[in-house]
Amino acid sequence: MTAVDTNIDMNRIPAHVAIIMDGNGRWAEKRKLPRVMGHNAGMKAMKEIVKRASVLGIKHLTVYAFSTENWKRTEEEVKGIFGLLVKYVDNELKELDENNVKVNILGDFSVIPGDALERVNTAIERTKDNDGLVFNIALNYGSRLEMIQAVREIGEKVKKGEIAPEDVDEDLISGCLMTGHLGIPDPDLLIRTSGEIRISNFLMWQIAYSEMIFTDVLWPDFTPEKFEEAIVEFQSRDRRFGGRNK
Repeated sequence: MTAVDTNIDMNRIPAHVAIIMDGNGRWAEKRKLPRVMGHNAGMKAMKEIVKRASVLGIKHLTVYAFSTENWKRTEEEVKGIFGLLVKYVDNELKELDENNVKVNILGDFSVIPGDALERVNTAIERTKDNDGLVFNIALNYGSRLEMIQAVREIGEKVKKGEIAPEDVDEDLISGCLMTGHLGIPDPDLLIRTSGEIRISNFLMWQIAYSEMIFTDVLWPDFTPEKFEEAIVEFQSRDRRFGGRNK
């Protein structure tokens, strides 16, 4: 592994980095390869970013692996994506566990194909007591769905008389989101690859004050060095959280 970028201030590492891993399909098309080969290359890139995040001391890394809208893709591509998930867990779970990484899943993953569901449950169970990097995989995840579920949960609490409507505040809503249930803090930094400048229904409540970096690099080409460049850029920002400097 190459050395950590000396421009990084190790005392100001973001606690939570979220990534929209975009551009696998275009990477494959540029090389006249099947789209699933782009996803395979993207999986390899993800593996390296997880390693580097752990080395940097990032506490939470959240990746957007499969959205609630991705079911609209061809059956072949969807099948290929979940097949790669099986491959990833089979090949990497031992190393993740040995490196003290904890795996979480965001989203309704109960509906994914059986072999992928089995691997996901295995990864969660095997790593549940680890206290190093928390690797959150957003799988069949959509931020609007997450918010709907949170509103329903709060509505049930009001209906049962556990809380009053005036008790609803930001902390309560945050706690009822999928991230809240798992104890995941809001992201400090959101990165999206491939040149697209949009959020795509990802952590929309949680990124209210996140710094955002959009890069033209396609996800399979997003190396640990590119990741570190994003951290350096993050550290150059002045985070005011709606306030201003004196």
